[in-house]
Amino acid sequence: MCNSKIKKAIEDKRVIAIIRGVEEKYTSNVVAALAAGGISLLEFTFDHCKPDYINDTINKIKRCKEQFGDMVVVGAGTVLTTEEVEKAVEAGAEFIISPNVNIDIIKRTKELGKISIPGALTPTEVVTAYEAGADYVKLFPAGNLGLSYIKALMGPLEHIPFMVVGGITPENYKDYLKLGIAGIGVGGQLINKKAIQQGQFDTLTEIAKTFTNQN
Repeated sequence: MCNSKIKKAIEDKRVIAIIRGVEEKYTSNVVAALAAGGISLLEFTFDHCKPDYINDTINKIKRCKEQFGDMVVVGAGTVLTTEEVEKAVEAGAEFIISPNVNIDIIKRTKELGKISIPGALTPTEVVTAYEAGADYVKLFPAGNLGLSYIKALMGPLEHIPFMVVGGITPENYKDYLKLGIAGIGVGGQLINKKAIQQGQFDTLTEIAKTFTNQN
């Protein structure tokens, strides 16, 4: 997909599922369950604690793209090096998400024609990321920052497209969207690992619906 279509998908769907710590064998069922609940934006994170974390993540991205194609928009998360950017894009990632502001990662992502979403905390980090070429700036951890901080930050920086990640729940996600946030990332509140291990993928579908107004 071209970048304009990716941005439209993000701004239309608004919810990115953060798939972290899920074994590759469950990937297809997890993605299908999320899609059934209305979530088609997917972030597969690099787990830097694993010795073969790069291959682990890019294999999941490849599997997802091969099986679901343009039904989903797939990205990589917790991207900390330009090597990870390159490997993720080669595997099919359309967007790159980091927990921090790394200029080299932002620039490499844009050189490869993909969507850049670095994480920031302060006004200085936000502006630095945006001026470096970020398409969206992820405010993280949003739950700890709180709505009042985010609203105050967005005031003078309303020209910058924001996302929020961290502490987003079915009960509060609409409060963030009302601020004018372009999208939200949801991990632990959505990816129920116990249900996944027990093969209860319908549980993920029902949780996904609580974030997509399908209940």
